[in-house]
Amino acid sequence: MQRIVGVVLAIAALGVPSTLATQELGKITFPTSGKADAQPAFIRGVLLLHSFQYELAAAAFKTAQQLDRDFAMAYWGEALTHTHPVWNEQDLVMARAALAHLASTRTDRLQKAPTARERMYLAAVEQLYGDGSKARRDTLYADAVADLVRAYPDDDEAKVFYAVALLGLNQGVRDVPTYMRAGAIAQEVFRRNQDHPGAAHFVIHAFDDPIHAPLGLQAARRYSVIAPDAPHAQHMTTHIFLALGMWDDVARQNEIASGGDHARWMPGHATHWLTYAYLQQGRYRDAQKLLSELSLHAGPVPTASHRGQLANFRARFVLATEQWDGAEARSLSADHDLPGEDGYRYAAFADGFAAARRGDHDLAQRIATSFGATVASLGRSVRVGDPGPKVVPVIMGLELQAELLRQNGARAGAIALLRRAAALEDAMPAEFGPPAVPFPTHEMLGALLLATGNARAAMKEYQRALEVGPGRAAALRGLVEAAQATGEEEIAKRAYAQLAANWHAADTALPPISELRARG
Repeated sequence: MQRIVGVVLAIAALGVPSTLATQELGKITFPTSGKADAQPAFIRGVLLLHSFQYELAAAAFKTAQQLDRDFAMAYWGEALTHTHPVWNEQDLVMARAALAHLASTRTDRLQKAPTARERMYLAAVEQLYGDGSKARRDTLYADAVADLVRAYPDDDEAKVFYAVALLGLNQGVRDVPTYMRAGAIAQEVFRRNQDHPGAAHFVIHAFDDPIHAPLGLQAARRYSVIAPDAPHAQHMTTHIFLALGMWDDVARQNEIASGGDHARWMPGHATHWLTYAYLQQGRYRDAQKLLSELSLHAGPVPTASHRGQLANFRARFVLATEQWDGAEARSLSADHDLPGEDGYRYAAFADGFAAARRGDHDLAQRIATSFGATVASLGRSVRVGDPGPKVVPVIMGLELQAELLRQNGARAGAIALLRRAAALEDAMPAEFGPPAVPFPTHEMLGALLLATGNARAAMKEYQRALEVGPGRAAALRGLVEAAQATGEEEIAKRAYAQLAANWHAADTALPPISELRARG
């Protein structure tokens, strides 16, 4: 007999540790035919799955299996926890092992599903973990879930899983038309159930670029309320807020996502976005304090991952604050001795740039030469339109070379290199979060054009920088100066007003801020 399990806002999941049992994770309706006492754990697993709390979701599905050994959908759920569609991650071995616990063959497993609808759910996940390449299996899975949606048009869970399946087709590179399809499907469910964590979550993922972010603002405002006990939900809202330059919201939500106890914050995704938000707010002292605390909490021998995160944070701090000879800048040289992660490359770039700005031309040249080798090796294969991981090292190498040319008086050559870098950056597929290029090329080009007296061209570069990075402090500051130089007072006034609003809690003693405020 099929049972409908509905409102789940604070369930006591049977068999789940008490510390996890009453978390608020959202509200769904998901009909299944498992035993009644296994249903709470199953629903909990689905709710956690919708918020990408994969390990906790797997534990909940295993609890449901213990309470109902033949509950096919509980094994379906556990198997799905081993695919992370938006992150382009999949553990095929673990997923197949989860399915094998239900039965050893696909045929036997499908026979365990007592309804035609549940057999379609199970058959879809069999496609996901069948034969062939990941891209092929992802496509077959999405097609199978689409069939499920057509067969059961009133099944909102099928629609939500179809939306995230579409997001997973990207194989790590955003495909905007497919993202728009996914967003439309998730929006449809979200309009009917504004407490659905998956619908809100996937609306955000579909629209978290600067062009489409306004479409996700309602879901972003709602998601943290839907699932207050899912840390990922607290952070996820800021995918939209950051894309819109809403720095107060980015900072607040990532403070929540990082945990209530500041003394236990560690280098990671949420603290990365938090550091970035503080920098855009002009809260340089708070950013430096956070960086110091994170360095301390990471321990005397940080892991490679933590070191990479700290290197990323430190590089962004130095580039944003322009403290070329400060303690953080002097620490950068220790951050790029382990190649292979973005954070180390960022640290090397920021180290070279800071060295050039403070007059240490030997160090700057050595680092630029190293990046030059990267440009030479990658430049032969990099094409306009390639994704960030392939292109960003080349862009940073071009930027360093341009900075050295500028300092040697070869401004025309520097501008040519930066235009080449800007073309590569503009053509990269859209991504979410802090910019992949730590010193966005249009900002650097705008500053150079402004210095050469070409304020109108500089203004266009700053405006382009703000199209792809709304609300960035450096671009707004540059636009104010360029617009004033060209007599575009209304543009200057609007840019200053936005910057002043963003900097309402800024460190007033810092020269870049005090000087700009004096102009206002």
